[in-house]
Amino acid sequence: MTFHARRVTLPAITPLCLQKRVIKVYDENNTSKAVEVPTDVTARDVCQLFVLKNHCIDDHSWTLIDHLTQLGIERTIEDHEDVMDVVSGSGMDTDSRLYFRKNYAKYEFFKKPLDFFPDQMVSISTEMNGFVDHSELIETFLKSSTCPEIHGHLHVKEQSKKSWKKFYFVLRRSGLYFSTKGTSKEPRHLQFFADFTDSDIYTVLSAKKMYGAPTESAFCVKATKCSSARDLKLLCADDEQTKTCWITAIRLLKFGMQLYQNFIQPHQKQKASPMRSISENSLVAMDFSGQKTRVIENPSEALSVAVEEGLSWRRKSCHRLSGHGIPSSTQSSVPNLAIHLAQPWFHGKLSREEAQHLIIQQGLIDGVFLLRESQSNPKTFVLSLCHMQKIKHFQILPGDDEGELFYTLDDGQTRFTDLIQLVEFYQLNRGTLPCRLKHHCTRITL
Repeated sequence: MTFHARRVTLPAITPLCLQKRVIKVYDENNTSKAVEVPTDVTARDVCQLFVLKNHCIDDHSWTLIDHLTQLGIERTIEDHEDVMDVVSGSGMDTDSRLYFRKNYAKYEFFKKPLDFFPDQMVSISTEMNGFVDHSELIETFLKSSTCPEIHGHLHVKEQSKKSWKKFYFVLRRSGLYFSTKGTSKEPRHLQFFADFTDSDIYTVLSAKKMYGAPTESAFCVKATKCSSARDLKLLCADDEQTKTCWITAIRLLKFGMQLYQNFIQPHQKQKASPMRSISENSLVAMDFSGQKTRVIENPSEALSVAVEEGLSWRRKSCHRLSGHGIPSSTQSSVPNLAIHLAQPWFHGKLSREEAQHLIIQQGLIDGVFLLRESQSNPKTFVLSLCHMQKIKHFQILPGDDEGELFYTLDDGQTRFTDLIQLVEFYQLNRGTLPCRLKHHCTRITL
C-alpha cells in the first residue's frame, strides 16, 4: 500500500494586537472620514491620528466623542478607553457616531478644582473629620480610602412616564443615592439609584424637547449594553455648573487615578521633548525700551506697561497692514474687515443659541470664545465668551472717525481697525471684558 503525503496550507493567524478595524469619525460639520485602526486602539490614539492628518495644533484638548443620535445623548470617551469596546457597547439598534472635537474642559478640574466643586455641594467623609484643604480636594477623590460626598437636588424622570420629580441626591464611592425624606442622609432614608461599574455618564442633548426636562442641563446614567431610551436613568440639574459638578465627580469616582494619568501623560512627554512648551505660565513681562532688555518682575510695573500697551493699540494708525498683509481700508478698495473670514475663531452667521451650544460642547471654562455676525444688526458682530461657566455676549459696533472706519465693544473707548486686531488685543488684555480671550471655538473639516 502506498501513502502519498498531502500538503495542507493553514490560514495565517494574525495576532490580536495587529488586527485592524475600520471606524468612521465625524467632524462638527457632520462630514466623516473612515480610517483603519488596530482593534486595541484607544481614544487618545485616534485623536493623535487626526491631529497629525489635519495638521492641528496638539494642545491635548482634542477629544473623541461617543454620540448616540437616536437617544440624543453623548459623552467624552476617556483617553485611555478602548474605542472598539465603546462602539460595540452602543447597541445595534442605536445610531452611534464618533466625533472628533475640542473639549477644553476635559481636565480643567485638575487645575482649578474650586471652579468645578461649589462649597455647598461638597462635604468630606467622617473619617477625615469633615475637613480638607481645597488644594487636596482632588486627591481625596483619587484615594480609595477617602471620598468627598457630593450632594444636592436633582430632577429625575420617572420610569415610563413623562413627569419629572425633584429629590435630594447623594454621591458616595458606593454609588448614587436619593433621599426619600427631604435632605435626610440617614441610611433608612437613602435609596440606591445607580453605580458606575458597568455604566457611563452621558450629557443629554435637547433635553427639554426630547425628554421634557425642566432645564437643558440634563445628563443620564446609561448601562454599557443599554440601547433603549426606556433603560436610561435620566437626571436634570437646575444649571450647567451643578450638572458639571455631578458629571466631574462621577468621572473621578469611576476612573480614579487613571484619569490623573491621562492628564499628566502629555505633559510628561512635553518635558522630555526639546521643543518649547507654549504655556501661559511660561510667559513673562519684558521691557525693550532701553539698550538692554530686562524682565519686569514688579507686578505693578508689569500692569502699568500692559495698560500703556493697550493705549498704544488705540493710537495706532489705520494705515497699518493687517495680519495677512492686506492694506487697510484707506489704502485699498477692499474693506480690511474681510480678513477675519479666514480666522478659526470667526463663525459667520451663527445664531445666539448655536454659539452657546458650540461653547458648551467645547468646554465651559474661562476664556472660551468665538466671534460671529449679529443676526439682529447685519453691520455689527458679536463676541460670545465663557466666564464662570456662563456664556456672555458682547456686541462689537462699527464707528466712523473722520472717515476712518473702526470697531469697538466699549463704546469707542478702545478702537480697532479690524477684528483681528480686536481679538489680538483682548487675548493680551482683559479690558472691559470679564476675562481675557484664551481658547477659540474651532471647527475643522476632516
